[in-house]
Amino acid sequence: MKDMLGREELISVEKALNLLFQYTPFKKPETKKVSLEKAYSSVISKDIVSPENLPSFNRSTVDGFAVNAKDTFGATESMPAYLNIVAEILMGEEPNFVLKKGEVAKISTGGMLPSGANSVVMFEHTQCIDEKTLEILKPVSPGENVIQIGEDAKSGGVIFKAGHRLRPQDIGALAGIGLSEVEVYEKPIVSIISTGDEIVPAGMPIKPGQVRDINTYTLSCLIEESGGVPLKKGIFKDNYEQIYQVLKECIKESSMVLISGGSSVGTKDITEKVINDIGKPGVLFHGVSLKPGKPTIGGIIDNVPVLGLPGHPGAVVICFDVFVEPLIAEILGIRKEELFKRNKIIKAKISRNISSSPGREEHIAVKLEEINGELYAVPLLAKSGIITTLTQAHGTVIIPVSKTGIIKDEVVDVKLF
Repeated sequence: MKDMLGREELISVEKALNLLFQYTPFKKPETKKVSLEKAYSSVISKDIVSPENLPSFNRSTVDGFAVNAKDTFGATESMPAYLNIVAEILMGEEPNFVLKKGEVAKISTGGMLPSGANSVVMFEHTQCIDEKTLEILKPVSPGENVIQIGEDAKSGGVIFKAGHRLRPQDIGALAGIGLSEVEVYEKPIVSIISTGDEIVPAGMPIKPGQVRDINTYTLSCLIEESGGVPLKKGIFKDNYEQIYQVLKECIKESSMVLISGGSSVGTKDITEKVINDIGKPGVLFHGVSLKPGKPTIGGIIDNVPVLGLPGHPGAVVICFDVFVEPLIAEILGIRKEELFKRNKIIKAKISRNISSSPGREEHIAVKLEEINGELYAVPLLAKSGIITTLTQAHGTVIIPVSKTGIIKDEVVDVKLF
């Protein structure tokens, strides 16, 4: 059964994704070794095992005095423990003495504990009587204010599993265990084709009826953020031969192709025909129960996913989040729990009633505001062709297909950008 525009009935987001995953034979990309300086946001191709303990020595977490905890038991401000100051441990220095009963050594944060010491008393809980005598005003327990050998990372322990995408703190951890390079997957190339007789480059003046190319730049950044490498192919007129040739070229050099514009049903919208004419299985769906993003096309040509995205900038961002990012993650072998870390969701109350079209999954851009001490999601309602709405938004709220809206003060999940 076809809809009023001549297309088959809309399919759900879930079914559309399942079709793309079903027909795409995901093969692991090639691997390479890169330096830590170039490893940020890459996905590791095998488990990383720590070659050493981190730290490799017991180190203080505070400025104070290294002690044996037993010597401080029972100490109070009214009845302090008196211990002898025998040394000062300098940063980067290995103590060449053993701390005996009744002795302490001055130590800085990060300093190495001497043999015989098992904890550190903070300066705030001590008082110097003279250069050699120290009052302890508060007891410490064994291990207090100390990072033990291997407490951060143990030699032979798995630091990261294959499929983990490296964040800034991860790069720091790898440096900490002595690694200077790591094996990662090659980032997939995602080609971007912008179509439309009315589209002109960003730096050009526009005539009445023309618009500048927003989507190429938006998609390029989203691809990089998701772990891919954008390949900008340029702007093409609504011409069958031109789009046919550039898409055929992209299939040979890309892991995925995104066509911006040309997904709506109209006399010049030829994306569906081009996809079907180049290779099999061709178009898998055209039209999804998604707002914004209803006219999205999903297809496969020679094992390469090809997505025809709506021309409206707002819809492009939503469709990328729904369809493209999961495909890039699958190509890279990113583990599912890694996506949960990346897709941060917070709870907030909706600030007003929102109605939704029945039978469509709707994504509403929202900004977060504190109102009367509570966090609220304030809907930014605008047409999908308006990009500045998203520049003001902190995230989106999804109204499922089964719901016809959200009631004011209802608690919702906000997926942060």
